[in-house]
Amino acid sequence: MRVRGRVQGVAFRAVTADRARDEGVAGWVCNRADGSVEAAFEGEPAAVDALLGFVRRGPPHARVDAVEEREEEPVGERGFRIRA
Repeated sequence: MRVRGRVQGVAFRAVTADRARDEGVAGWVCNRADGSVEAAFEGEPAAVDALLGFVRRGPPHARVDAVEEREEEPVGERGFRIRA
């Protein structure tokens, strides 16, 4: 997924990673040069849905203007990490 708005410099990646770990979702999140945040999630459908719901709102200081979602085949991610 790609999230646009005020999503960098507001702890978006860190809070998303914490939520993913709490939900048992694997994958990654990273800042993009264009100011957006990109992420990939794998896990139980209910857990992924819960995480998607959070990302659509963002953490308290973020402003989510648009979310682009695309379903892909799982690649077997293990754990959740913040990519540089």
